[in-house]
Amino acid sequence: MTRLQSTAPSTLQKVWKDFLEPIVFAVVITQFVATLVGVDGVSMMPNLRDRERVFVPKYETWLHKAGVGDFSRGDIVIFKPPAAASAQIGNLNKNFLGLWDYRPFLIKRVIGLPGDTIKVQGGEVTVNGVKLDSGWTTDYWRQQGCWDNQSELANNTTSSRAGVMPDQAEITVPPAQYFVMGDNRTANGSEDSRLFGTVQRRDVAGRAAAVIWPIMRKTNATYDCASERVGELSGANKLNWRLLSRPAAFDTLKSELKK
Repeated sequence: MTRLQSTAPSTLQKVWKDFLEPIVFAVVITQFVATLVGVDGVSMMPNLRDRERVFVPKYETWLHKAGVGDFSRGDIVIFKPPAAASAQIGNLNKNFLGLWDYRPFLIKRVIGLPGDTIKVQGGEVTVNGVKLDSGWTTDYWRQQGCWDNQSELANNTTSSRAGVMPDQAEITVPPAQYFVMGDNRTANGSEDSRLFGTVQRRDVAGRAAAVIWPIMRKTNATYDCASERVGELSGANKLNWRLLSRPAAFDTLKSELKK
């Protein structure tokens, strides 16, 4: 009878199986299938709160970059800010252990697509001459008492405040780029396309599709306009798992633009 003789795995095979294979698998999944991203700050309040974690289907991004589909107005996207702006705006430039600088990922909402003409005036946004009803976020800021319709950011589509962009009453979004804004519509609530310009498609990591963490959250969140931070969390705990669908106003806008 012939016996099959087992061969012990080599050191390289063992290293691959125990250490490298899980790492490679994790990288492939997070880069090409899906990943989780943490929200850092209050620029997307009231719709996203600090330290929430969102689910990002990365396969969508690769399809868009390959010319299949595109992001839509109203989508919440994760992206790196323009390199030139990152070099000049402190919050957009981070350092890793004193070794190298990098552009941190930001999370904002797509307002304008390639070819759109965007105008911001008196805190209101128009797209291709049609007013976008931003009540899904401005109603909250009016209630808090700090909705901004007076600052240079509220009255310029791009502002020279940060020394990156010129003051412009309106702009047309270039090909393969997006105009993004935060949902926080206070005077200093969001560093977005009004300060650093449009975002390249290649710098978009993906769309935030759902909130998955924390599992529960307080119903109400007030905002302290003076300190520019969350004031009080109150009310009953409710399930926080939710899809991040586009506000209905963007569907209305799309219908108006087709007329």
